[in-house]
Amino acid sequence: MKLFSTLVIASLLAFSAPLSAEEYVNTTWKELVPEGYKPPPVRSQAFYEANPELANQPELDAPVVESLDGKKVKIPGYVVQLEGDSERVTEFLLVPYFGACVHVPPPPPNQIILVKFPEGVKYEDTFDAVWVEGTMHVERAEGEVAVVGYQLTAATVTPYY
Repeated sequence: MKLFSTLVIASLLAFSAPLSAEEYVNTTWKELVPEGYKPPPVRSQAFYEANPELANQPELDAPVVESLDGKKVKIPGYVVQLEGDSERVTEFLLVPYFGACVHVPPPPPNQIILVKFPEGVKYEDTFDAVWVEGTMHVERAEGEVAVVGYQLTAATVTPYY
């Protein structure tokens, strides 16, 4: 009976143990925005077709959350393909909503993550939302498509659904 009690207690302790350093913490896009900063509204493609002078990435100096640097995160988003081949995408922008950077201007830099995934995500998996797990870096990068405020080295990229 004592052995059984010891096993039950050990099992309960295992379920209440803190996260290990290798676990990724679910992160929302709101957490990438410092408190007090309000991102500009997301507008439709039709709005930008009617107002082409507004079809630029807004607020290129948008503030970032420095405390995210080095954190292991899991965040959902949409892929804007940058590099890869006909089978796999190895570098992409992760954005919070469908069409960002392609059909409408990019969101502010604090709402875009440059993801590097040497293993590559299957090309066909990049047309729907994905989960990305990896180590976040607070590091600005300027590219042809957008300015980003965060970079992430991905450990996994999996379909959201």
